[in-house]
Amino acid sequence: MIFSEQHSNFSDFIKAAYKAQNTKYPKFFKMDHLSKLAFIAADVLLKEQNIDIEKENNMALVFSNKASSLDTDLMHQKAIQHKDNYFPSPAVFVYTLPNICLGEISIKYKLYSENSFFIFEYFNAAHLFTYTNSLLETDKATSALCGWVELEGDNYEAFLYLVSKEGNTEHNKQNIKTLYNT
Repeated sequence: MIFSEQHSNFSDFIKAAYKAQNTKYPKFFKMDHLSKLAFIAADVLLKEQNIDIEKENNMALVFSNKASSLDTDLMHQKAIQHKDNYFPSPAVFVYTLPNICLGEISIKYKLYSENSFFIFEYFNAAHLFTYTNSLLETDKATSALCGWVELEGDNYEAFLYLVSKEGNTEHNKQNIKTLYNT
């Protein structure tokens, strides 16, 4: 367990996680909730695995979820419909695509690699396996940070894992499912 605190809402929880991780990234507080969740999950995993980003700058990002950026989309829609606010905030609009969280991770870690964000009805280990293996086998990436980052209101889930051609655990569909269900 890296971090555990009870909070009444996601916003308070993710701020506490950010502080506990001792992460230094001023743009964090401007991000939408999905980006904050993905960013902190990536930060925890990369720090825990002691990844040398200077050597791993060809790390692909392959994420997925069910709701896309629905949480932010609803905030943007609410701003448009508000009578006193004819012009919704561009700061909210920029996050109405789920792949923006990949951009935030890439900026923080100076990754210039492949990245993709897929939307599925459910966690799809088969797609993560196939797509990631394709990136590794074609040398489009030397490693990949993969997973599922889902957020709807105060319901959230983040599951990320690292994969490369070398490692202790075989990268296959069953192992991905087992890790996800653990």
